[in-house]
Amino acid sequence: MTPTSTDAVKNNLGEAGSHLAQAARDAGSAVRNAADVAADELKLGKASVKADLADSAIAGLAAFEEGGAAAKEQVDALMDKGRDLVDSAADLIRERPLASFGVAFAAGWIIAKLARSSK
Repeated sequence: MTPTSTDAVKNNLGEAGSHLAQAARDAGSAVRNAADVAADELKLGKASVKADLADSAIAGLAAFEEGGAAAKEQVDALMDKGRDLVDSAADLIRERPLASFGVAFAAGWIIAKLARSSK
C-alpha cells in the first residue's frame, strides 16, 4: 500500500513533535547549565567583593593609624609656632617695655569701655 497524504502529514507531524520534544529537552539542559554557570559566577563575584571589602578595611585602618601620627605632627607644629610667638612677644617686651606697657594699657582700656557700653 502506498502512503497517502494523510499518512505523510501524520509522519511529518510526528517528526515535528519529536523535534519539538528534543528542543524542549535541549532548552531545559541549556537553562540548567546557565543556572550552574551563573551560580559559579555569583560565587566568584561574592569572593571578589569580600576580598575587595577586606582590602578596603585594611587600607582604612592604615589610614586611621597614619591619621593619628599626622594629627600629632600638626599639633607639634602648632605648639612650636605658639612658642615662637610667645618668645617673639617676650623679646619685643624686653626691647620696648614702655611701648608694650602703653599698648597693653590701651587694649585694657578699650576692652573695659566696650564691656561697660554693652550693659
